[in-house]
Amino acid sequence: MKVLANDGISKAGEIALKEAGIELLEHKVAQEHLENFINENQVDVLLVRSATKVRQPLIDACPSLKIIGRGGVGMDNIDVEYARNKGIYVINTPSASSRSVAEMVFAHFFSLARFLHESNRMMPLEGDTKFDSLKKSYSKAVELEGKTLGVIGFGGIGKEVVKIGISLGMKIKVLTRKPKTETISIHFFDGQNINFEVTSTNDTEAFLKDLDFLSINTPKTDEYIIDSPQFEMMKEGIFIVNTARGGVINEVALISAIEQGIVKGAALDVFENEPNPELTLLMNPQLSLSPHLGGNTLDAQEKIGTELAAQIIELKKKLD
Repeated sequence: MKVLANDGISKAGEIALKEAGIELLEHKVAQEHLENFINENQVDVLLVRSATKVRQPLIDACPSLKIIGRGGVGMDNIDVEYARNKGIYVINTPSASSRSVAEMVFAHFFSLARFLHESNRMMPLEGDTKFDSLKKSYSKAVELEGKTLGVIGFGGIGKEVVKIGISLGMKIKVLTRKPKTETISIHFFDGQNINFEVTSTNDTEAFLKDLDFLSINTPKTDEYIIDSPQFEMMKEGIFIVNTARGGVINEVALISAIEQGIVKGAALDVFENEPNPELTLLMNPQLSLSPHLGGNTLDAQEKIGTELAAQIIELKKKLD
């Protein structure tokens, strides 16, 4: 079996595959040359992350493909149902990067709440001449403890966000399409384990009205989850972080909500026009920005590689 890890794979994943007698081709093949490379090398397994697209024409053109794997959660860059209807296994690693994304959410929350995103920009420029005025301008910071955290989405990432929020002493609210109750387990360094029962709501207005912090953790959507009507439901001074997908929040409406004082600060790790975010976003001092880094940690990559390798090894037994 030949595996092409077109967007890379961790060392742990590489070792696991090779120990199972699977040949790994760790190349970075340009999208336009992918069809030829797969066919010339008779690739059985194509592993991708978000960069490589696996659409119907590529699937049709590469009859040797038996498995398509996505390192991460969302599979919107793969025509999943079409591939499965052609008899191809489609796999992903929905939980491997959850903690990394959740920690990114709070990295942005802390940055916004303490004005670090802006002070890190301004200190190199004016720290030597306007130190006292900068200090005064960042004096209205807030703590997270005791504040109300809203989480849209209750999958692996949403649950990790809730865990961190609980650990910080925040009040938790969750919004899902259908109300459900989940048990959230938090493990501590000394072996203690505490369980919390968290029940979500599907009442958007009731969910949004008293939030201090909002994290969006959903798959890609066909329409905005947060748009002008939703901003109007929020209380003034809310902080928002989107690490989900571009297009779940209306960026134009977000800028307007910031200008109206509804949103005190927001963070975007994903963008509607990715990888070319709008200049109005890049230049706004009330936005904390990162280039789609949510699951991009060494820890997550190790987990992703290991999980993909384990699934491929298991599927190989079925295919042989």
